[in-house]
Amino acid sequence: MKTAPIVPARVDFSGAVPHAPDFGDGYHAPFGAFEQARLVFLGGNGLPGRWAGRTRFVVLETGFGLGNNFLATWAAWRDDPARCERLVFLSVEKHPLTREDLTRAHAASPELALARQLIDAWPPLTPNLHTLDFEDGRVRLMLALGDARDWMPELVASVDAFFLDGFAPAKNPELWDASVLRQTGRLAAPGATAATWSVARSVRDALTSAGFQVEKRPGTGGKWQTTVATFAPRHRAPVPAGRMAPPTLPRDVLVIGAGLAGAACARALSREGLRVTVLEAGATPASQASGNPGGLFHGTLHADDGVHARFNRAAALATERELRRLAGALPWLQWGLLRVEREAQVLDAMRQLQARCGLPADYVQALAADAASALAGATLGRPAWHFPGGGAVSPPALVAAWLAEAGRHPDFSLRLNAPVAALQRDERDELGGRWIARDAAGVELASADAVVLCGGTANAALTAGWTADVEWPWISQRGQLSTLSATLAPGRLSTPVAGLGYALSLPDGSMCFGASADAGDLDPELRAADQAQNLARLAELLPDGPADLIAPPLAGRVGWRSLVPDRLPLVGALPAQAPAQRAEQVRFWPRHPGLMVLGALGSRGITSATLCAELITAQLTGAPWPVESSLADAIDPARFGAKQRRSQG
Repeated sequence: MKTAPIVPARVDFSGAVPHAPDFGDGYHAPFGAFEQARLVFLGGNGLPGRWAGRTRFVVLETGFGLGNNFLATWAAWRDDPARCERLVFLSVEKHPLTREDLTRAHAASPELALARQLIDAWPPLTPNLHTLDFEDGRVRLMLALGDARDWMPELVASVDAFFLDGFAPAKNPELWDASVLRQTGRLAAPGATAATWSVARSVRDALTSAGFQVEKRPGTGGKWQTTVATFAPRHRAPVPAGRMAPPTLPRDVLVIGAGLAGAACARALSREGLRVTVLEAGATPASQASGNPGGLFHGTLHADDGVHARFNRAAALATERELRRLAGALPWLQWGLLRVEREAQVLDAMRQLQARCGLPADYVQALAADAASALAGATLGRPAWHFPGGGAVSPPALVAAWLAEAGRHPDFSLRLNAPVAALQRDERDELGGRWIARDAAGVELASADAVVLCGGTANAALTAGWTADVEWPWISQRGQLSTLSATLAPGRLSTPVAGLGYALSLPDGSMCFGASADAGDLDPELRAADQAQNLARLAELLPDGPADLIAPPLAGRVGWRSLVPDRLPLVGALPAQAPAQRAEQVRFWPRHPGLMVLGALGSRGITSATLCAELITAQLTGAPWPVESSLADAIDPARFGAKQRRSQG
């Protein structure tokens, strides 16, 4: 998906109804935004009655505007004793309000308490699908910022009710474009409904073409009529195999590995009510690459905003939200990260790049050397990118917090010293087969409807034989992290600093820095040569550090990262045999039911784990996906097979 900078809405608050001068229209009917939401959108979709007794109910809105429809729906959910267990509200908005204008819009809101929660959670205005959780995750707002014509084909969801809102079709035709409304048929769940205040013939015809039965209903508050519709298609195109939820939703899941990936999955899956068993080969969680004393998380930016920049930004924003939620459960957490440029005279180019990307200051800032140095508490000598939502955290503490949260669910178990050597599919189960994890002696360790491989470098052996004769280019990369005690450290950094290497100060005043990267190296011992390399990179990051650190005592940690050559993670269901047609597109590859992988996180495990775990969970449970379809394709395990087929012509 091609992205574009987000241009915030201009709102005129001088009249009785907030007005959009760029569209020449008001944000809601004169008789009140909440009354309009209840009568037109909730009432037109049979809510709250239709969500009664449901595990999940999904609403999709075109045009978030001031957020009144979301707040009214949330309020109705709270007030309904028969409410669904989880409410998901998807909304697309090309011109979102700034936080300041959103605050002003809801200064006298009838749902002020809810509005304040929305304002506090309001994301940086980047072209992403932002997932905001409320009510301990039982209410989820998914905000797709950008053009609806780009976003609607990219959403993966099964939608129960459509709120077709936005400015009048004559004033905002792109939001009512036939291509946008056609997507409602693709996204509609069986029995889905739609409602809108517009009775324009073009709107009704587009809904009819999408498979809806459309009717007009009497309006209210000066609106003579409204439109309601029910999804009743004569025919429906088959969904590509790679985009289907399991035919039978899993009751229980095995997670293999208790590092960052496994712990994030355990937390996300347990929250959805699944029985989760984590099998960890080591004696403790986070015993491999996730065991470093400190690690970084942050986003990136690039002029063309390709898949790497988009994924890393989406992952960083998800991680920031998750760590702010968990902050009280973590022993230490540093906010803000500086990524230092290698040249001193690039500040103008940095600012031009940020302007071209259109990324807001609450996501990234281009800082001059003196400003960056002041923020770091150390002389850097070069300009730097500041990521306010980035920072550093203890990976073992984060893993422990996620596992503790999963452990509050009665059906969760963590088994240590349980190395998995092989997986077997037992087709005798009456519900379609279970996955059995066995140790090296062939003894069954556990079984479940689904399994998620989160074993880092161990994933390569466990996926062998299940990957449709496609060779996955797994890389095991040795990394040596160095540490300096508080007495030897060159000062104390106020914020983590990264560049060719990285450095961060731990709470006790010691400093960890590095790290080396050697593919295929199995040496578990600390090496003086690697420490010398790390010290050289530290001297480049902190040029005013002391000069007597030529050979400090050898101290640090060795671990192995798992990655693949394109430096993107592997997230999704493992592909089975290649399809007879369209094998060059990952979404058409059939999958082994319930066999998932979350791996190849490389050096960005903290940044990537949250978003990847949310995607795995959505794929297993049928929930709306937290990333756009094209981005999911870019990290899909079938991409290597698809690439191979493309190269064969």
